Amino acid sequence: MSESEVRQTEVIPQWKREEVDELVDFIESYESVGVVGVAGIPSRQLQAMRRELHGSAAVRMSRNTLANRALDEVDDGFEELKEYIAGQVALIGTNDNPFALYKELEASKTPAPINAGEVAPNDIVIPEGDTGVDPGPFVGELQQVGASARIMDGSIKVTEDSNVLSAGEEVSEELANVLAELGIEPKEVGLDLRGVFSEGVLFEPDELAIDVDEYRADIQSAVSAATNLSVNAVYPTAQTAPTLIAKATSEAKAVGLFANIESPDFMPELISKADAQLRALAANIDDEEALPEELRGVSAADTGAAEEEESTDEETADADEADADADDAAAEDDGDDEDAGDALGSLF
Repeated sequence: MSESEVRQTEVIPQWKREEVDELVDFIESYESVGVVGVAGIPSRQLQAMRRELHGSAAVRMSRNTLANRALDEVDDGFEELKEYIAGQVALIGTNDNPFALYKELEASKTPAPINAGEVAPNDIVIPEGDTGVDPGPFVGELQQVGASARIMDGSIKVTEDSNVLSAGEEVSEELANVLAELGIEPKEVGLDLRGVFSEGVLFEPDELAIDVDEYRADIQSAVSAATNLSVNAVYPTAQTAPTLIAKATSEAKAVGLFANIESPDFMPELISKADAQLRALAANIDDEEALPEELRGVSAADTGAAEEEESTDEETADADEADADADDAAAEDDGDDEDAGDALGSLF
């Protein structure tokens, strides 16, 4: 260390040392710590934002040099946040996950007017419709900034949606005045999350900006596809075992009925089947005296009806079993979807 560096170290004011210590305590107090941009936010609005975040996140403002020193002292990867400390920024801490923090900060942003000299954050469009301004010089101002405007029915109207400035271009004084007159607020004011460090991982905004509903649907679809694959491949898991057992039971019963296996589970169907076969045989015997009394008078029509009823009963039973299998599979899928939804809820 050079003599000048030693001298600078020795003259660090006590208040700076205390500030760094407080910043270190702040960083170590939260599971997730990030850097937010606060440029262009009026002091009163910034205070309101801090109050709204109370209970879920805390904002700590300080000098950039002191924030950098505190991040270095904490280490553990937090020093990676130093690359986002430039301009007007603040530290933000939360015990929520980074996705929930990003979502909350985005939701807290509010529309605001844009001033001359600022860069448009997105395309600025003056919408079609009545401006509510009486005929006068303002129609010329609209036309000058690129809006399609004319006087109609005693008022100044914009005849079509007019893109008057593209994202990234600088706002002129003329356009700023026109937008202010129309009450158009083309930018959003809020805490702009630049980066957040959580559980050893550094996240940037584009990694946190996800569509929660779409993400949930993707997870549910994946769960359903995985369940179907497991069932079709006869690969038992805790989630698919009930469906596989139900399917195997149904198939075993079908084999048992076809092979006439005498089992308590099959007896009602086997008796019905045997009764139908007996009646079919009785219908082909011309000598009724040779038949038991209860089978006398059995006609081919009766036999056909009995066989049809048996077939219908078997089809109904098969349909019921198939429905039961489908219900079991659906129940398993619903359970998995709910589990996936619950897991997702913990993230957002």
